[in-house]
Amino acid sequence: MDRRKFIKSSALAAAAIGVTPYVNATSTPAPKDEEKSDKANLIDSAPMLQNYAATSICVAFSVTDMANGYVEYGLKPDLSDAIKVKSGGYRVTDMNSDIVRVRITGLEPATKYYYRIGADRISYGGGYSMKILESVTDPTIYSFTTAGKDAKPHFCVINDTHAYWETFDALTKKIAQLAPSCVIWNGDACNTEETIDSQKRIFLKPQISRQGYAASTPYLFCPGNHDLRGLANRHLEQVWMYRQPEERLSRDWDLGRNFAVRMGDVALIGLDTCEDKLDTNPLFAGLFNSDAYRKAQVAWLRDALRQKEIASAPFLVAFCHIPLFDSNPKSNPGDVAPKDYDPAYTHDFAIWQRTCAQLWTPLLQKAGCQLIITAHQHKYRFDAPDGDRKWAQIVGGGPDLKGKKSFPTVIEGVVENKQLVVKVHNVSTGAVVATHTFKAK
Repeated sequence: MDRRKFIKSSALAAAAIGVTPYVNATSTPAPKDEEKSDKANLIDSAPMLQNYAATSICVAFSVTDMANGYVEYGLKPDLSDAIKVKSGGYRVTDMNSDIVRVRITGLEPATKYYYRIGADRISYGGGYSMKILESVTDPTIYSFTTAGKDAKPHFCVINDTHAYWETFDALTKKIAQLAPSCVIWNGDACNTEETIDSQKRIFLKPQISRQGYAASTPYLFCPGNHDLRGLANRHLEQVWMYRQPEERLSRDWDLGRNFAVRMGDVALIGLDTCEDKLDTNPLFAGLFNSDAYRKAQVAWLRDALRQKEIASAPFLVAFCHIPLFDSNPKSNPGDVAPKDYDPAYTHDFAIWQRTCAQLWTPLLQKAGCQLIITAHQHKYRFDAPDGDRKWAQIVGGGPDLKGKKSFPTVIEGVVENKQLVVKVHNVSTGAVVATHTFKAK
């Protein structure tokens, strides 16, 4: 299916689908003389584990009314040792009528934790007029395991889901079957999102059978070009938190999507290729700043690759949305100024990202990167190392479950017998369409 036509049609389909409420919660009633809200089910989604890391995790969930949220977590399955962490950090808690986002820090690497979520419904009438109407606790106890050198080296990758629910449902079922340590969502989860409600439908309230798809399996996120488009997507951090502030130098403050995570014998590097159009393209009216953003990631990447836990990993795998290599001479490399159009190329947007390749791949290759996993083209492809290019590239599949040449993929990586074995699962048929093996560096 044509990539551009698919995106338009799936966006219309997504808009037409309603939202199934999440009602797995119990509440503590407010005293009789207190004001009550007529909005039921304060917590209306399962939690989502974001930003898998060794010593921290982020938890997000949806609410229907003004609330302060919290997470209770501990090492014991019954949470008798629970520590309560509120949303919002220091000084004041976060009062939010859409989404609760909680950072949990100070965790131990490669350690299993148990947790549950809760929220306080708030009546707010001004700076001196606020009260908690009720406290709502989700009785479900979930769990997660942090990253680290001793974590199980097992990951899965999905991409280009574009709010296409039948496909996303199949992907999450496959991931549940494979049970990885974490999932990398490699971009284009969105289409063009103008409201926070549409973002909630994508990440927190998708129309799938496994509403808790990310409640016990942590996710990492490499944004795609569509994850930038629309008024709401310009501030995607309102739904998907940036990485921990202490994980970034002041120089890298805006690089909240980049990640460098050690998971067993594998180091995972996340990069953001940003838009598939140039900043000079009139379509965007000069309101994008992708070029400076790509260049800023060079210094971050150089430092990340020098980190002891990353440099010592036997396997180094990088992730980004737009491919960093394409052998087809007609594939637009994304640097055709000013309007992205040249009759030599078949498309007027970047099919691959030559600028990012020139900026980042010399550093990755020097560090011994064996594999870069990308997306964007809606068709699975494997590019073996060739000549001066020592790294392989896997391009993930497209979102069409009924496609013949294009099909959705779950790319699975696991270390077995001192080798990184990467399997490409065709989610439409259930078949493994390819297996690639990589030796330690």
